[in-house]
Amino acid sequence: MKKALITGITGQDGSYLAELLLSKGYEVHGIMRRASTFNTARINHIYSDYHKAGTKLFLHYGDLSDSELMSSIIYNVQPEEVYHLGAQSHVRVSFDTPTYTGDVTGLGTSRLLEVIRTSKQKVKFYQASSSEMFGAAKPPQSETTPFQPRSPYACAKVYGYWMVRNYREGYGMYACNGILFNHESPRRGETFVTRKITRAIASLVAKKQEALYLGNLDAKRDWGYAPEYVEVMWKMLQQKTPGDYVIGTGETHSVNEFLEAAFAYAGLNAAKYVKIDKRYFRPTEVDHLIADTGKAKKDLGLDLKVKFGDLVKVMVDADMRAAGLKPIGEGDKLLQKKFPDRWWKAD
Repeated sequence: MKKALITGITGQDGSYLAELLLSKGYEVHGIMRRASTFNTARINHIYSDYHKAGTKLFLHYGDLSDSELMSSIIYNVQPEEVYHLGAQSHVRVSFDTPTYTGDVTGLGTSRLLEVIRTSKQKVKFYQASSSEMFGAAKPPQSETTPFQPRSPYACAKVYGYWMVRNYREGYGMYACNGILFNHESPRRGETFVTRKITRAIASLVAKKQEALYLGNLDAKRDWGYAPEYVEVMWKMLQQKTPGDYVIGTGETHSVNEFLEAAFAYAGLNAAKYVKIDKRYFRPTEVDHLIADTGKAKKDLGLDLKVKFGDLVKVMVDADMRAAGLKPIGEGDKLLQKKFPDRWWKAD
């Protein structure tokens, strides 16, 4: 039985990845931050008390700013694969907390790599890099596109990316960078723009909200479906040799397109409810991201099934259901058709 360790297991990607690995027979360990309130909602459906026989999911309290604690977890768990997804990952928030973002998102990667190196254990390492690293670079962006980061978050991710490259090339470690473009789902954090939009639609329909406040609607992104992206993470660590891969759909759409598509699907007029608030604008913006996935298609057989229009419907249906409303249903039918034997169950 393989052992895997996931940082950020309580996040969107971490929860899907844990579910995927469990479906493949792994023993899964996750690192989570200590909090006075429960923060495990995304993994409650796969968690069972460790006293029960057959339990394969184990949680450990930890913090990416604490090298000693990370070392203790690695030593005691002895994982064969480490998926480093934990970070301060909200781009807009990174402008308000640049030092914290640099420490956790950037140096946190260094701490983990050094712990693994000095442990002498044979570990495969996945680093969650980000399309935000490309910043102002001309689209489409591939593995050879120079980074031009436009936020403290992106700068921290660039640092982490190069540390992975240095540990791979300098110490022969099996370490990969997954440069994932935007990927969303019903488990996306509520403050990220796509989920903010779909949650607002459910609240508007339920008459619990009167307006939706947003920032820049012109930014263009390459949006995909998170469960498919975590499968690609796993595939990266199953290759004979480690490498870095850009992952995306190869399509680009603006925030306004997502907004209009989501409202239209729910039968609402976006112009009636949406207001612009300058507080949600970033000091420096990333205008246009679109993935060039030639390498991933060749090496990993990348073939993403859920594209932009499907994603919008899936997310609106899920938030309608979460609000106690009847979903439109097209998103649910799409998932049943495209993934009849899907391994993720809670959405």
